[in-house]
Amino acid sequence: MKGTKNIVLAGVGGQGTILAAKMLTLGLMEAGYDVKMSEIHGMSQRGGDVVSQVRYSKDKVFSPVIEKGTADILIAFEEMEALRNLDYLKAEGSVVVNTERIPSMTVLTGAEKYSEDVLDEIKKTITNCTTLDATGMAGELGNPKAANVVLLGSLIKSMELTDIDWEKIIRGNVKEKFVDLNLEALNKGIDAIK
Repeated sequence: MKGTKNIVLAGVGGQGTILAAKMLTLGLMEAGYDVKMSEIHGMSQRGGDVVSQVRYSKDKVFSPVIEKGTADILIAFEEMEALRNLDYLKAEGSVVVNTERIPSMTVLTGAEKYSEDVLDEIKKTITNCTTLDATGMAGELGNPKAANVVLLGSLIKSMELTDIDWEKIIRGNVKEKFVDLNLEALNKGIDAIK
């Protein structure tokens, strides 16, 4: 690996964006990478946007902040959050979008409408766009909240990080009763990326 890799994870409060970023960071550190992580919470407990940025390298990483136009990959936990954060991607970057739609407060109150063309707008801008029904995949396993780990699996495969001991990371960061579910969710995400 040459240079620093930049990852943006974007979702809304309650989707597990921060937990996914934390597990990613711990796995990368365990594998010997220098890692920096930053988080931005926008009223996250009330369904506002949550963005985590992870930068890693075999060399020293000096800043946790990703400049716009420099991210290698965007993992979007919700469609509109993908569109809102596209400007972080570099021209040849890729995006993985969970096809879940979570209406914002302005949509819920009727002040705005959720665009029906969000995915089309993304695909016009980004050539390498993968859509997953991560929430549905996690629901098939028994808990739609595990969509964050499905998306983590898709990120791991997309960034070619499958050689890290992710089982150890999951076992150390989720309640014991949810370990098997999360391991299955991780594998579903890995398998979803071709």
